[in-house]
Amino acid sequence: MELEELEEQEPVSPNGQYFSTNVISLSVLAVWEIEIPINPEFQTISLLKNVFLPISPRFSSIMVENNGKKEWKRVEVKLEDHVMTPTFPSGLSLESYDKYFDDYISKLLTERFPQGKPLWEIHIINYPTSNAAANIIFKFHHALGDGYSLMGALISSMQRADNPSLPLTFPSRKRSEIKKENFVTKTFSGFCNTISDLWSSTLKTMNGDVLTPIRSGNDAIEFLPATVSTMTFSLDQIKSIKDKLGVTVNDVLAGMIFFGTRLYMQEMNQSSSEADCTAMVLLNTRIMGDYVSIEEMIKPNSKTPWGNRFTFMHVPIPKLTELSNALDFIWNTHKIIKRKRNSLAAYFNSRMLEIVHKFGSYEACGKFIHRTLKSTSMLISNLIGPVEQMSLANHPIKGLIFVVGGGPLGFEVTMVSYMGKVRVAFKMEKGVIDPQKLKSCMENALQMILNDSHEHICPSSTTI
Repeated sequence: MELEELEEQEPVSPNGQYFSTNVISLSVLAVWEIEIPINPEFQTISLLKNVFLPISPRFSSIMVENNGKKEWKRVEVKLEDHVMTPTFPSGLSLESYDKYFDDYISKLLTERFPQGKPLWEIHIINYPTSNAAANIIFKFHHALGDGYSLMGALISSMQRADNPSLPLTFPSRKRSEIKKENFVTKTFSGFCNTISDLWSSTLKTMNGDVLTPIRSGNDAIEFLPATVSTMTFSLDQIKSIKDKLGVTVNDVLAGMIFFGTRLYMQEMNQSSSEADCTAMVLLNTRIMGDYVSIEEMIKPNSKTPWGNRFTFMHVPIPKLTELSNALDFIWNTHKIIKRKRNSLAAYFNSRMLEIVHKFGSYEACGKFIHRTLKSTSMLISNLIGPVEQMSLANHPIKGLIFVVGGGPLGFEVTMVSYMGKVRVAFKMEKGVIDPQKLKSCMENALQMILNDSHEHICPSSTTI
């Protein structure tokens, strides 16, 4: 496949440079669970050449360094080098194939991309597991883009399973009318929140969370074996809780995750229920709507541009002893996130990286990000998927998850909605967190929230 080199090499975005240093190298894994076995006539190379590569020039580029700055250089892509089809023993039970699949995922999460070729891979695992007849794993370096960009790229190559001529649609993101606040009051509270958040974030990065059942404090966690376990929740059920409490879907999900995490910590170590723990919550900085076409993403002044357009905020995980019932976790989470959104701390976090880069290097920024992530107990991120079932070359996609590799955390939670369900993936340091006990605590948390919400009087207005 011949590709003309760009006359001017495109610079790698600042975040892209920070995520590809000697200290930290982040990747994103998107797992497509296929409903049927993959047909032997599945035209992988043809699909990559005609559908995947044209999506973005970055998929045909390598990262090179020029005068201390990293740039994207267009190269010829040897597609065969990017497609992996692992071989497992035949005739095994689903439980055995689950083990092989889990070990394969763990290996992918800890491996860094080789130098000298575009930073993506596709792994076709044509063996049945408990969740699917086959799996296709897309592995991307985070420098290529964030979850929104990469999900948008993958979705653009998919079709609706029920009717390929119709476009995929996404859950409504419309919000009800927001109550106006006094400008002076909002500005003053925003200033106070910013100072408080900057101070607490600085202390947290310097000192770090204490060791608990979800944080081992081990060095080089990003290179240690990991376990990925998933759960599925009804989006309608989550929305019913949201409507009754007058909060957002994200508030319900985050509150449930925090509650379940605290229940797990208490079960594993009673004293840890009093520990100060922090979650790193990732925020998309785009003016959000549905996914847009790749052509729209790459426009100069696009409101939803391609790239790594996100920042992060530290969110303290509520303690069981501080709250009287399960719903308090939802309201407390709603209150904390709302307050932090009325703060410029997330903005200043991004500016801090620019300052470190200007007077230091992108390696120094990588060290700062690594230390910031390592100091927290968990990471939370979420994406929105289509309402309808997707299909890839007439292979219906039963479910999907995404996980982040290369981060120095032992507990990461990623969520994606798809076909009326919310799929939650827990990436855990192997041997530190018990997957079955954690899932049991998450189920208990949701059930307790549901029970308490049934007794709650619905508010007059809701937020989506």
